[in-house]
Amino acid sequence: MRVLIAPDGFGDTLTAQQAADAISEGWAQAAPGDALVRCPMADGGPGFLDALRAHLGGELHSVTVSSPLGEPVPAALLVVDGPDGARTAYIESAHAIGLQVVPPERRDPTRTSSAGIGMLLRAAVDSGARRVVVGLGGSATNDAGAGMLAELGVGEPGSVLAGGGGGLGGVGPADLAGLAAVRAGLRGVEILVACDVDVPLLGLHGASAGFAAQKGASAEQAQDLERALGHFAHLAVAALGDAVRPDLLARSAAPAPRLASAPGAGAAGGLGFGLSLLGARLAPGSALVADAVGLARQVGEADVVVTGEGRFDWQSLHGKVVAAVAERALAAAVPAVVIAGQVDVGRREWGAAGIAGVYAVAQSPAQVAESLNDPAGALRRRAARVAQTWSR
Repeated sequence: MRVLIAPDGFGDTLTAQQAADAISEGWAQAAPGDALVRCPMADGGPGFLDALRAHLGGELHSVTVSSPLGEPVPAALLVVDGPDGARTAYIESAHAIGLQVVPPERRDPTRTSSAGIGMLLRAAVDSGARRVVVGLGGSATNDAGAGMLAELGVGEPGSVLAGGGGGLGGVGPADLAGLAAVRAGLRGVEILVACDVDVPLLGLHGASAGFAAQKGASAEQAQDLERALGHFAHLAVAALGDAVRPDLLARSAAPAPRLASAPGAGAAGGLGFGLSLLGARLAPGSALVADAVGLARQVGEADVVVTGEGRFDWQSLHGKVVAAVAERALAAAVPAVVIAGQVDVGRREWGAAGIAGVYAVAQSPAQVAESLNDPAGALRRRAARVAQTWSR
């Protein structure tokens, strides 16, 4: 039988390519007669450029940008020239503002800044790209893109926008001076945002309530961030004025989208919202990568599809790789199987998503500790056991 192996990365332990290799090796041990096809995936977070470059080619440009703590870090642009000569630049936000560039003991989303994304965006435009695709996910920031906006020229130097999400409750109209001009300056560039989750900026599953804790925030800080981002969002949209209002006299006029509640606005600590202020269009990152790698075609040629990630939880069904793979497998009537480091989703939820089976690498605390000592080996062994169930 033909098995398509299309996982995301497993957190900080395995890249998508390493996970695909481990699953393939384990499956081959148990079912050596199966034809295995590896297709590492990404959703806009870590591994976004690697997944795209494997299928699109292109040239990597090195760029030094500011980390969430204001320190220099290396990042990259993937520049791809189309057959018509049009240039597209791909950015992975995790390079500049990812959790991996901030030591655990220094993580504080009330202070970390997205300024590095402004630097990457500027470098992309300077490369001659007229289309920029920004992958969002895995960030250490929670400032709704305010630091990025400050880096691009919004407000005065040293503005509160550059100081992290915790200070956004003190933003005034003067701090957003120049926002409309920065947006107008990018009018000739199409900006597409590949969001790793489809959550809004605010609310129970928004940037602060849903994700600030994993970036180092206490419950009290998460509540403060929610209020600060809400205040910032209100003033930022007001500062754009007519730029985000429809022409009511136009025959095709439709209500302008509520930027803060748009799916993906809360991705990467609200960076999706910040980019939408610049006229960017938000889209599911996993779907964008799926289209780039021809996932639907590959699924249709398989007898079973295996996907996975580090933790299969509520986020997984909100725009992540697992959901994208399951959706295409369901459409092609091909069973989709998930192998995850840990599983926090019930059978009813994953069954409703069209997933045929879910398997955890580790279930007890002792198993988790053991798997972290040898993540590839643990995944390999679990894949071998899954193959015994699904191979025929």
